[in-house]
Amino acid sequence: MTAPDETENPFPSHLRLSGLGLHLREWTDDDLPAMVGLFDEPQVARWTPLRSPFDAGAAREYLARARAARAAGRGVQLAVTEDGREALGEVLLFLRPGEAQVAELAYAIGARHRGRRLAARAVEVMARYAATSLGMRGLALRVDPANEASVAVARATGFHLTDAEPETLDRRGDRVTLLTWRRDLDPGSAGAGSP
Repeated sequence: MTAPDETENPFPSHLRLSGLGLHLREWTDDDLPAMVGLFDEPQVARWTPLRSPFDAGAAREYLARARAARAAGRGVQLAVTEDGREALGEVLLFLRPGEAQVAELAYAIGARHRGRRLAARAVEVMARYAATSLGMRGLALRVDPANEASVAVARATGFHLTDAEPETLDRRGDRVTLLTWRRDLDPGSAGAGSP
């Protein structure tokens, strides 16, 4: 399968991915209270661009933006679950403008669900989808080196640090320096470089 071009939406009308003991599914309106519980906490505020405090209004806006990005074919944001129901976090895949065959991933796991390799497993499931269904040749992560948990996920899932110019941002008074990590994929396979 060839990589999607920018004029078509590469994502199906309904997307559900399974593997490695996870079920990644679409967010629904019923998930809004769970989103608040997952994303309204200090580590999510520190390392992600999500609004803080992340209240019910923020959850509604976030879901609306996620649906708009998906409808425009820019990306997909899926709830990370083990049972197909309870959301434990989120994994995101965004198409990179100017890089038709590279997608960017991001993830956030709720505080009480950390330490179970949920982010690493979700990245693996999304990598397989990106390779086999989207024809992607590479994945990128942008991680602050001080975010030790995300650096560990990048290493555990076969990403390597690139020499791309760091991006420094100010998030709510904290300096965040994002370094780019890259993983090569073999389109049509389960994903080259899988650990």
